[in-house]
Amino acid sequence: METDQEFPTMFDTSTCVRKGLCPVMKLRGQDQDPLESHSLYFEQHGNGSKQKVIFIMGLNSSCFAWSKQVLYFSGRDRRLRNDYSVLVFDNRGVGNSGTPRGPYTTDGMASDVVALLDFVGWTGKHEVNIVGISLGGMIAMKLAALVPERINSLTLAVTTPGGHFWQNLPSWKGLTSLARLIVTADYGAKAKIILPMLYPESWLEQLSEEDQKRTNWQVQTEGLLRRMAITRPQGLMGHISQMIAALAHHVTPESLAHISRTIPKVTIVTGDNDHLVDPRGSLLLKEHMPEAEYVRWRETGHALNAQHESRFNALLERTFMEGSERRL
Repeated sequence: METDQEFPTMFDTSTCVRKGLCPVMKLRGQDQDPLESHSLYFEQHGNGSKQKVIFIMGLNSSCFAWSKQVLYFSGRDRRLRNDYSVLVFDNRGVGNSGTPRGPYTTDGMASDVVALLDFVGWTGKHEVNIVGISLGGMIAMKLAALVPERINSLTLAVTTPGGHFWQNLPSWKGLTSLARLIVTADYGAKAKIILPMLYPESWLEQLSEEDQKRTNWQVQTEGLLRRMAITRPQGLMGHISQMIAALAHHVTPESLAHISRTIPKVTIVTGDNDHLVDPRGSLLLKEHMPEAEYVRWRETGHALNAQHESRFNALLERTFMEGSERRL
């Protein structure tokens, strides 16, 4: 097992409470290998007692894609410094986590998250806020069905309840971009494929709000290249297996309705310019989750947590608070 020092990070080390590997083991069916074993890489930032939050990342991305949320909720805002405890991790098949034999399912990946929550001791009643984006949102739905009693709030960002695999396919632009990434090794070339897939090109061409001297394209390229430089390259098995999990994902209307009734606060948030997950998936979620709040942002792409960092963080804050208020 690697030591903590052997895991480079994009997060602020001063807010890190613990990091490492969580072992995941489970029995498989008789027609399969009897035991599946792998590890999940995780980091916990902040040690606040008010809210516990676990962020679940999407397809083929490491937990470092949550950098803006970890920075905010773990202490950049003094107002929140003692309120939040944030948990991020790499899904199986990406980053520093193990890559068990595929294909994967969102059910299996949700079971991984339960193992992680057990490992860090987050097992209390309605004490965890779940935030899932894209494939992470699909995993979050399955997690909510497994342990609804533990969840205070559920945020489903740019995701879908799924159905037949062709309903889960991305747009042609998204599909061709994903295919090109499999055969592209150069980081700079990858960035040129990834950014137009995740963000509206009109937004990428604008000046960055955080750096008025550079465009969003330049700022996002710099951050993405840094992230790729310190993340272990993803193998073909992990890449394809996660894609299969997304394509095969399905949550029934009955299960969605039960989640909506059971969890104190559910928020569904999407954009209108998404090349990877059709925004109609969020409308379908709302149709079967009548108690949920539905939010749609204009001129917004798939990576809305980074494109609209402040707005997304504020939405999460309110979601966590309203979940706690509804339990009282």
